[in-house]
Amino acid sequence: MITAEKTIFEELESNVRGYCRSWPALFTTAKGSWIHSEDGKDYLDFFAGAGALNYGHNNPILKQPLLDYIAGDGITHGLDMSTAAKRRLLETLRDTLFAPRGLDYKVQFPGPTGANAVEAALKLARKITGRKTILSFTNAFHGMTLGALSVTGNAAKRAGAGVPLVHATPMPYDGYFDGTTADFQWMERVLDDTSSGFDRPAAVIVETVQGEGGVNVARAEWLRHLAGLCAAREILLIVDDVQMGCGRTGPFFSFEVAGITPDIVTLSKSIGGYGLPMALVLFKPELDQWAPGEHNGTFRGNNPAFVTAQVALEHYWSDDKLQTSTEAKGKRIEQVLGRIVSETPGISVRGRGLVQGVVFEDPSQAGKVCQVAFERGLLVETSGSMDEVVKLLPPLTVTDEELDLGLDLLSTAIDTVGGC
Repeated sequence: MITAEKTIFEELESNVRGYCRSWPALFTTAKGSWIHSEDGKDYLDFFAGAGALNYGHNNPILKQPLLDYIAGDGITHGLDMSTAAKRRLLETLRDTLFAPRGLDYKVQFPGPTGANAVEAALKLARKITGRKTILSFTNAFHGMTLGALSVTGNAAKRAGAGVPLVHATPMPYDGYFDGTTADFQWMERVLDDTSSGFDRPAAVIVETVQGEGGVNVARAEWLRHLAGLCAAREILLIVDDVQMGCGRTGPFFSFEVAGITPDIVTLSKSIGGYGLPMALVLFKPELDQWAPGEHNGTFRGNNPAFVTAQVALEHYWSDDKLQTSTEAKGKRIEQVLGRIVSETPGISVRGRGLVQGVVFEDPSQAGKVCQVAFERGLLVETSGSMDEVVKLLPPLTVTDEELDLGLDLLSTAIDTVGGC
């Protein structure tokens, strides 16, 4: 645990710091699914950098090419100049991701965060359509910058903007109602009614699984309906795959399960492979209406991230082994959590692949479970509008033994809190 060293964090670091309050340890090293603290304690990481470490900590398959690139004086900072590392990445994106899936996308390198990718997507949609409004969904989370906050649902995060968040309108996400209200009834009605006072939007932005919103899973048929609704009304469809992409739900893109092709896709977090900052915006070629430099950023050319991204794609996505493994591990989690749910009143489970959530009817219990889990050596966080969900995001490379250990630790934590 942090002792004397904590003083410097309290003395100099802003109150805005968050995760360190839930996990009061001084972390030093990490490998695979494990992170280690200065006092010698080992923690099984079912947080994975909020989804930025899908391939685990310091993955040797990615580390050695990165070390070789640095040792060879490869370009580090490239803005949007053409470099050998970027060329290899673009070729791998085309040959490994796009061609096998029949996708025809142009690639934009925005600033290296998910929020910046979202900002770029919203700007591009407005530029193309000449419209201002963006439709988003209840419980959505798309980032902490102003444009991304405008399409985010969480009231506390929105309040931090300090200014009105305009030109965005929320719609009910799949499952928001009681199951008896027809999907898209309100959305279709106001879009098609010329007297509704509702301006046609530039785009709809959606997460196929809402991670920060509470591991809310959209059904494949719901996503198909949404895609058809947008296409019929010339509204661009943006899928935010920042957290749920890069194989988190099984397939590389989380929308593949629905068989849809979004107009625009945002990627970040694990697209860099090694945890290095990187983001991409993918869009259909006819939408490439940017003027040179119209959306830029100093660190959009993080070439070391291009190196690890290229290796990750080539190694893990040239076949379906990782996808099959992720789906199998997801089913294992569902089985174990299902047993826990059957034995524990007041909880339920939902998720897809290796993003799973345990939902507590009493929201205060979720935070207590995370605290007990931490004390026993497991890192998990809460999510949802009231922090009522314990969210599991283990690395996709987690072993079966590590997965079982983590589930045992979580089960023990739930039993301990239930017995309090």
